[in-house]
Amino acid sequence: MSGVDLDTRLRTVVGATAARLERARGMRTVRDLLDFLPRTYLDPARPTAFAQLPHGEDVVVVGTVRASTTRQMRQRRGRILVVDVEDEVGGTIQLTFFKPYGHQDRLVPGVRVVCSGQVGSYGRSLQLTHPDYAVLGEASGATSGGWLLGGLVPVYPATPKVSPIVHGDTLDLVLHALDELPDPVPPEVRRTHGLPDLREAYQLVHRPQREADHRRGRWRLKFQEAFVVQAALARARLAQDATTAVPRPPVEDGLVDALLGRLPFDLTQGQQRVLGELRSDLAGTVPMHRLLQGEVGSGKTVLALLAMLAVVDAGGQAALLAPTEVLAVQHHRAISALLGPLAEAGMLGGDDRATRVALLLGSQSAVERRENLLAAASGSAGIVVGTHALIQEHVQLAELGLVVVDEQHRFGVEQRDALRAKADHPPHVLVMTATPIPRTVAMTVYGDMETSTLRELPRGRRPITTHVVPGGRPDWVRRTWERVAEEVRTGGQVYVVCPRIGEADDPDLPQGAVVGPGGPTVPAGDDEDGDGAGPTVTGEESSEPTLHGVHQVARALGQLPATAGLRLASLHGRLPVDEKDAVMRRFAAGEVDVLVATTVIEVGVDVPDATAMVVLDADRFGISQLHQLRGRVGRGGRPGLCLLVTQQAGGPEDGPAVERLHQVAATTDGFELARLDLETRREGDVLGASQSGGRSGLRFLRLARDEELIVAAHEAAWETVRADPDLDRHPVLRRELDQLDAERAAFLERG
Repeated sequence: MSGVDLDTRLRTVVGATAARLERARGMRTVRDLLDFLPRTYLDPARPTAFAQLPHGEDVVVVGTVRASTTRQMRQRRGRILVVDVEDEVGGTIQLTFFKPYGHQDRLVPGVRVVCSGQVGSYGRSLQLTHPDYAVLGEASGATSGGWLLGGLVPVYPATPKVSPIVHGDTLDLVLHALDELPDPVPPEVRRTHGLPDLREAYQLVHRPQREADHRRGRWRLKFQEAFVVQAALARARLAQDATTAVPRPPVEDGLVDALLGRLPFDLTQGQQRVLGELRSDLAGTVPMHRLLQGEVGSGKTVLALLAMLAVVDAGGQAALLAPTEVLAVQHHRAISALLGPLAEAGMLGGDDRATRVALLLGSQSAVERRENLLAAASGSAGIVVGTHALIQEHVQLAELGLVVVDEQHRFGVEQRDALRAKADHPPHVLVMTATPIPRTVAMTVYGDMETSTLRELPRGRRPITTHVVPGGRPDWVRRTWERVAEEVRTGGQVYVVCPRIGEADDPDLPQGAVVGPGGPTVPAGDDEDGDGAGPTVTGEESSEPTLHGVHQVARALGQLPATAGLRLASLHGRLPVDEKDAVMRRFAAGEVDVLVATTVIEVGVDVPDATAMVVLDADRFGISQLHQLRGRVGRGGRPGLCLLVTQQAGGPEDGPAVERLHQVAATTDGFELARLDLETRREGDVLGASQSGGRSGLRFLRLARDEELIVAAHEAAWETVRADPDLDRHPVLRRELDQLDAERAAFLERG
């Protein structure tokens, strides 16, 4: 067969097996099959320890036939073939064939075989029933599985209805049919980095003769993935740099200077440095594309406000896009409070230089919404804060000069672009995140942006102490709630974070529970916070301990001796926005002692008197999320306390979930925690909506382990694109990037 490339439909090459591969693994093209890599490799020359085989799993094993017996079956007609295969350390496994014909002449004592099948047992013996197999040393072509007869044996993740040997035979057909493959990595880059071409890389990965072969092939595939992503980022940066923005130079004695003069604190050295970078970018004709990352509470919001005021000073408008209504309202309130008379244009007592701050939410009343839409469209509001409501078609802005996106990982690229499209000229863009980003993620996801980092905390911020509280220790749990009461008695306020909302009529938590373990099971479909942020309960019914719901916990705390006299309130994503706002106002004003909430309070919420946080079922949260949550306390000059309550025993033997809690408790360095988080999470979780569409996700790269490779690919890709911006000399790479763009466009159209 000729003309086979990566986009060839699999069924045209391998026939009926393609349908089973598509149903089981979604494989439609040759590329899909070749990109499904082995999980490990067996060396026929090395021993396979049968005693360690996992019961019930599909395996590929190598051994020597020691005995082969054919006998009459007792319960049914016909004969059975039982073959004893021995490993190098004396362990045995039986191969059982209920139709022995053809097998008994090949599986004779002394031959070495490679077998694949599901491990079962018969009596005390391990057993493979009707396994696929190949006899090592048989004449090539005598049977399927000829690829097993030389080199290492690749072992793939199990595919239902497709045995490992059929999978291997299918790969053989594809590899033999492949033409020379168009290669997106230019020849000069391959030579510089000692890389094989693409066809050879697939051959090395799927048919290696030695360990070094598949390592070299995988390195090449990873490099290509990194190279293509970096080339896309480089091309995006060049396209951005080729557009012209309206410059927003500093204005003497404008709103920026006025705010700096009324701030109740001095900017840190880090904040002053970043402010200089922002003002320099805004004064240029090339649109700013800057990522501002920093620890929770490092002062990013003040810098974003100063950047927005710089644009207002120069005659433009700024829009701040927030991921939740709670955070949008919080931003609006905080900005208005910081500006004071500077946000009261046209009002009695307003400063002569003042502007207005508008708020746009999906749940606003018609009157409020109309008033804010008019302020945005007329330009009387220099700053417009909102959620997704900002990007709706009927929202107009008079002269949008700056887009600020808070918590970028909560948004897709399409939402950021939709807001930018409201400007007559390309606006400047500032993206903020309180989740510290490892270098490899920044290079791979935000590589088309300049990066500013705030590491130091503002003066007066006190450290946060974190402890893990095992729910199996009633004395520790009791002390947790006593500690909550002590914080309130000394003037503090406390967050209690639950993983789900629950229902108002959920049964009370059992006596003596964490508010705790051993309660009723959680029904399916109970969304934990209505905000899409937090752990999810699945399954018809769980035998695990109860996941704490806001309604249950609030009732329980009202009855516990330690907390019964405290002023309690609840906050979650299902509440109407005015009710959420009212609860947060009461908490911020000190009228609420303990706020029982979901992760809706994870970002941006700033209550200076909040000194402690209790996170229930903390093992159900990720490292970065726990770090974000505890950043809500200790913001007012008093030490912060965070108690991570788990319904498990709390020791390392409880597995990786509880180990995460100990890692969070051990350090407050968000950049170190971000690195640990990246090592334990899948890349897709990290990349989120910024990577969208079929092949735009990462298949081979591991951002936590491939930094050296990513740096090398970054340098090679950016050098290639700078030297040939239109990629006229690299048509294969251009087609690859165009295909990525087409997939992304299709994704956005669906979304």
